Amino acid sequence: MRAVLMNAPGEPDVLATADIPIPALIGPSSVLVKLHAAGVNPIDTKVRKLNMYYPDKLPSILGCDGAGVVEAVGSSVTRVCPGDEVFFFNNGLGGAPGTYAEYTVVQEDYLVLKPGNLSMLEAAGIPLALITAWEALVNRGDLRDGQSTLIHAGAGGVGHIAIQLACYFNARIATTVSNSLKAEFVRSLGAELAIDYSRQDFVEAALNWTDGLGVRLVMDTVGGETFCRSFAATRLYGRVITLLSTSCDIQHTNTARLRNLCIGYVQMAAPLYFGLHPARVMQTRILERGAKLFEQGILKVHIGLALPLEKAAEAHRLIETGHTTGKIVLQIV
Repeated sequence: MRAVLMNAPGEPDVLATADIPIPALIGPSSVLVKLHAAGVNPIDTKVRKLNMYYPDKLPSILGCDGAGVVEAVGSSVTRVCPGDEVFFFNNGLGGAPGTYAEYTVVQEDYLVLKPGNLSMLEAAGIPLALITAWEALVNRGDLRDGQSTLIHAGAGGVGHIAIQLACYFNARIATTVSNSLKAEFVRSLGAELAIDYSRQDFVEAALNWTDGLGVRLVMDTVGGETFCRSFAATRLYGRVITLLSTSCDIQHTNTARLRNLCIGYVQMAAPLYFGLHPARVMQTRILERGAKLFEQGILKVHIGLALPLEKAAEAHRLIETGHTTGKIVLQIV
């Protein structure tokens, strides 16, 4: 089968297409999936650049988001059958093969039936973005009806799903964007306020929007100074949930402390890395609930660009610019 291998850590050019054997089933609950598409995520670029998580297991197949057709099943599998169309979040961190390939093996508990109204490309763009947005807004952010939230980088892969999810929970939404086209895009998704951070101070804009109180919840997908400055845009006893690891200076830290903020960190690859089966099953439940929302048209995924599998390196270059809109996916079939 064709696969994109990472033979060494480094720049995108370390990704190379190769022919390797089709993987075999690895137990009675495993499923062989013929992949039609793979999602590309920022974590893929970090694993490639830093050889994170499993540095002693190269070459590696990256990619944790996939969509395809069940080809074969183990003797105890009951949740899916050959011919079923599925999508999933599974591996690609170096410990086991990921989704930048024509086939992969997934345990049945991590597979979700693909909604019939979604293409394979669309389904492959959903898993990690949806799981992350749900965890940040719902499970960690405790988002409630009518509450105000600021979502950073709302036109991005996670951000554009988060906006729609916040709308589903009847929140008021402000979001940061980098230009007028992205502002138009996020407003079409349900954002009430689009803040062009290249022209506006997002803290000032958020405070003006909330009559000086600040937002109840910030979802940070950017990190760095954006994360630290978000404390000043959050109301007393509010929450700031970040997807990144950022240290802040004492001034920003004191702002968070004086406002009694709850600071949360979200890294949805952690259950996969640590092999936490119950947590991974909970992620599958999120995907199942999300699948119903996509089937009903409540949520939609925007595929900003689809590239052939062999162009994985180009997909990584684009992701690393930090200015993509929606999701980038690799088309395999």
